Amino acid sequence: MTYCVGMKLDKGLVLMSDTRTNSGVDNISVFRKMFTWQVPGDRIITVMTAGNLATTQAVISQLEERTKEPENRDNALLKSPTMFQVATEVGNLMRGIISERQDANGAKGRGRFTASIIVAGQIQGMEPRLFMVYPEGNFIEASLDTPFFQIGETKYGRPIIIRGYDRHMSLEDGVKLLMVSFDSTLKANLSVGLPLDLQVIARDTFEAGHQHRVTHEDPYFQAISSSWGDALKNAFHSLPDYAFLKRED
Repeated sequence: MTYCVGMKLDKGLVLMSDTRTNSGVDNISVFRKMFTWQVPGDRIITVMTAGNLATTQAVISQLEERTKEPENRDNALLKSPTMFQVATEVGNLMRGIISERQDANGAKGRGRFTASIIVAGQIQGMEPRLFMVYPEGNFIEASLDTPFFQIGETKYGRPIIIRGYDRHMSLEDGVKLLMVSFDSTLKANLSVGLPLDLQVIARDTFEAGHQHRVTHEDPYFQAISSSWGDALKNAFHSLPDYAFLKRED
């Protein structure tokens, strides 16, 4: 399984993904799910993937191949004038790959090759933007009402983000919030696992100002996990006690 989050703040974008893939309890592997392309001073684009591994790897491989041909008209990552067009091209590419594989496999292929992608980044002269691309190729964009996207195993970490999110928070607090969200997900679901990939894109820098791989030995993540667990226990014990009603004869 997978858990990836892209979060939009006033100060930029905070992105995090896990690396676990599995096809059973005894077949667990580590694969990167976060990929970045950048042109210094002009643009940075990051993609995070979830779903069928063969499908997502095919999408990333084709995007990567196109960047190696600077004059290629399909080189959306480096040539498109807007992030909207980048998301459109990623959606078209994913839809085509899924359709091709489903057609090749007939009825048995239906539903097997689905995937979803988060596209994030900024192009010079424009705002940082964040999109979630569906298997059908269509997509939605983050807004004030929906300032973050999750793909994969979303349900365990979502309440944390909803309660803690503030668009005006610092990038550092954004990282802290995602750390807590991922810790809660890791505790609840074995199909999401360390290491985690973290990336911070500050507004108007057009580069990944901070990239970090969070491993089992990471002291900050260990502190977050321990402190959050203690804070939850303290909060629970500070709540009013429940009193059973006395039975009236």
